[in-house]
Amino acid sequence: MRRGIAAGVAAALLCAAALTGAFGVLLESALRAHGATDRYGSAVAVVAASQRVEAARSGNPDQSDPRPLVERARVPAAVADRVRAVPGVTKVVADVSLPVVTADGVVRTGRGWDATALTSVELRAGRAPSAEHEVAVDSAGGRAVGDTLRLQVGGGAPEPYRVSGLVAGGSAAGRDVWFGQRTAQALAGRPGRADALVVLGTKETSARSLEAAAPGLVVATGADRGDVEHPEVAAARLDLIGVCASIGGVALLVVLLIVTGLLDMSVRDRTRELAVLRAIGATPRQVRRVIVRETLKVAVPASLLGGLLSLQLGTLLHRFMAGQGVLPPGLGLALGPIPVLGALALAVLTAVGSAWLAARRVCAIQPAKAVSESSVEPTRLPRWRMVTGLVFLAVGLGSATTAFALGGQVAAAAMGGLVLSLIWAAALLGPWIVRAGVAVLGPVMRLPFPVPGRLATDTATASAVRLASVVTPIALALSFGASQLFVQTTAVNATRTQAAAGLRADHVLVANGPGVPRAAYQAVRETVGPGAVTAVKRTTVVMKVTDQLQSLPTQGLKGALSNIDPGVKAGSLKGLKGLRGTNTVALSTNVGSADEVGSTVSLWLGDGTLIHPRVVAVYDRGQGFGDVLLPHDVVAAHVTDPGHDDYLLVKGEADLRPVLDRFPGTHATSAGQYSAALTEQARRQGLPGLFAVAAISLFTLIGVLTTLAVATASRRRELVLLRLIGATRGQVLAMLRLETCLVLGTGAAVGSLVAAATLLTFGGAVTGLSALSVSPTVCAAVLGTVFLSGMAAVMLPARRLLPRRRPPRIA
Repeated sequence: MRRGIAAGVAAALLCAAALTGAFGVLLESALRAHGATDRYGSAVAVVAASQRVEAARSGNPDQSDPRPLVERARVPAAVADRVRAVPGVTKVVADVSLPVVTADGVVRTGRGWDATALTSVELRAGRAPSAEHEVAVDSAGGRAVGDTLRLQVGGGAPEPYRVSGLVAGGSAAGRDVWFGQRTAQALAGRPGRADALVVLGTKETSARSLEAAAPGLVVATGADRGDVEHPEVAAARLDLIGVCASIGGVALLVVLLIVTGLLDMSVRDRTRELAVLRAIGATPRQVRRVIVRETLKVAVPASLLGGLLSLQLGTLLHRFMAGQGVLPPGLGLALGPIPVLGALALAVLTAVGSAWLAARRVCAIQPAKAVSESSVEPTRLPRWRMVTGLVFLAVGLGSATTAFALGGQVAAAAMGGLVLSLIWAAALLGPWIVRAGVAVLGPVMRLPFPVPGRLATDTATASAVRLASVVTPIALALSFGASQLFVQTTAVNATRTQAAAGLRADHVLVANGPGVPRAAYQAVRETVGPGAVTAVKRTTVVMKVTDQLQSLPTQGLKGALSNIDPGVKAGSLKGLKGLRGTNTVALSTNVGSADEVGSTVSLWLGDGTLIHPRVVAVYDRGQGFGDVLLPHDVVAAHVTDPGHDDYLLVKGEADLRPVLDRFPGTHATSAGQYSAALTEQARRQGLPGLFAVAAISLFTLIGVLTTLAVATASRRRELVLLRLIGATRGQVLAMLRLETCLVLGTGAAVGSLVAAATLLTFGGAVTGLSALSVSPTVCAAVLGTVFLSGMAAVMLPARRLLPRRRPPRIA
């Protein structure tokens, strides 16, 4: 393998190993990380409800799709009596927590007094709280036994609480407010239930005995106790595994495409040398062994270095996601040798497989025809390549048609397959695409530049197979990067426009901390009237969509439904109320159709409760209002914090200041400002995906530059021959510039067409074409970067190959 080509292959494999290894670091973190056992560290086990739901697939009952629950699934406190009877159990604590807002707006955590057994908190003065309006707090700020604190708890208005005792010891003493055990359970909104049952015992305590005493519940021991204490970590782990597997799979396909093109070009550059080996008696196996052995000499060290760099890249990616709030603080980083070894193995296997495939053409030549065959590039595509390329093209077009026909989640799921199918079709049918590009752009080039233009079009036509290896990564970089980037901006724009168009209220009441207290809804109704205020409670439900469980954003509504307009297409929101014994639901067009109005669907609420509501309406604006609308009381009964709403919608110009002054931390904003806040939230949620897209696109761009540089370096004989037959240095360089423009232009056109097909499909099937958000400035910047860097990758090695002074000689 020539030095220049070896350097290009090494650079591509290094970046490939670093990229795949970085996602491997995140995947390992998701598989190994657990929530910290802060308060449950002294427990031998924790009894809790399952924080996931599973449903068997229709076509394969043996397989099931698990989805995490975002709300706390609570445990019946009565189970504690059976757990206490298990041998070795010394104490069972029914752990209960709830948000508390002080008079100055500071948010704290309220807990039942029994939970002090799990911490180092001790009573230093007074007595433990027992009455309904008694609390124990630390002595910060000069508090004393007998003082009165105004606290906002349980969704009610601020009320006075008497300090019955002072506590100290550990950080929990300063940040927690302690209530009587029964008071805490009542204020949490779920009397008779607890967040978890924390079991204290001896080494004789058996997990199997605990499972027998608590059938249907989860008994967590060891590191799993932290997942019960911090359920958001367990939920994030499951989602992160899916994201890493999806993006990592795309990255691996991109790596395979680029490395295959590079090694194919390397083998083509050495065709004459390898053909001579065949002519003098070398068997196909011996030739393949030479190519694979030389590839391994480059692939192993480059992939190992890339694998080591992936640890740092994965750390930066994890830090970025945690800093943006996408990962919970408890999901730590796990670094080990597995991502390094995995990246090394994947990169080396990809290189070896690509080298073996690239060597097939040379090995298929008969020894007697080897040298003559090597001097001419093939002009026709192999039949298998032509058929496979047409199949991928048909699959891509079929995905677009399916997305347009079905829309919703099906269309969103089809986006990745659509892009990859079209790109693989372009890669396999690359020579046809190059010849089509020459036919379109060639006449345009020959008009202002007759001699260089003719040289550029002739060489491009003769080398269509070689140039296809260059066009493919260019099209890949532009199509993948642009489609994923603008799909995200389109989704954010749809959220903004749909929320702005559907909010009919004059004011939106929001609050810092846990949310707007439930009592504020009644207070606002008394101020502005019952027909002018709407309470909204957000959650996430799990529903089977196209035979796969999906987590869907949901809103529970109560009060005046005239404050929102989700764009109802069928049915009416007037039926959106929970009748005795029945439930109703409205679905967006992303997950439902007009034909489903009047039928029943199955969905799991935030805490895993399965209900079968009747569909009363189907609406358009799912990006702005979530995919599911439910009655407020149905949602509030199955969330972690039933005492607070996410926001209130208020119509009219009534003076709300008395209400806002009554509830600390609550403030009013306009509908436009609230829509802007939703837009920013949607943008932040999409940042990790954009970061991954940027990393893959950067690797693809590096592959483009490496491929162009390697392709130029391998043309030394051709360029020298042009000089020897009379072409000037300037004409040859002009030919290369025009040929590069032709190649980059063809790749840009193919990539733009694929990106446009993807965006139009996404816009037409998911968000609406009016929501498409494509920045001309970003498009110009991306195209400019590709053209300038691509031109530099060709012209810099070309100038070294063509010295100014004396005519070169053919090596």
